[in-house]
Amino acid sequence: MDRIYYDAIEGNPVIAAVKDMEGLMRCCELEDIKVVFILFGDICSIGDIVGKVKESGRLAMVHVDLVAGLSPKEVAVDYIREHTKADGIITTKPSLVRRGKELALCTVMRYFLIDSMALENIKNQQSAVRPDFIEVLPGLMPKIIRNICHSTRIPVIAGGLITDKEAVMGALGAGAIAVSTTNQEVWEM
Repeated sequence: MDRIYYDAIEGNPVIAAVKDMEGLMRCCELEDIKVVFILFGDICSIGDIVGKVKESGRLAMVHVDLVAGLSPKEVAVDYIREHTKADGIITTKPSLVRRGKELALCTVMRYFLIDSMALENIKNQQSAVRPDFIEVLPGLMPKIIRNICHSTRIPVIAGGLITDKEAVMGALGAGAIAVSTTNQEVWEM
């Protein structure tokens, strides 16, 4: 992993996750936001969305699964690499993480922790997939986050339902390197 991504996330552990243009414009105004998770867009707009993030001096991570018009295949990562200035991708698909790494993009593997099988899946996939970061949702489970942090060398980001300082501190205290949130009040903490 390129240290620039790790240092940016560690240096400011609140990641702005944006789901619309209003949130994008707001996070680009905030000095402390260094990394933006882009959770919206389509094949016609994603280049411009990423461009706005990059123009504001931030790292742009595109959730490739959420870009309308892209397939769930590796070619979607190629499209992001060739048609945007994105620094990396977020995905729930191991094959897309592998392709992102082949293309020298920063990679975030997102997991939804709904049961013990999902937790076991993280442990089983980490050595085969090797993303740069793991994002776990929801991020309100310090005990589980601690368990994941102890079982992997991959930095963990806690996301989903992070709405206040207590949730941020709980996730960071459990070992997460950062939190991602769409809650603009948390961006300003």
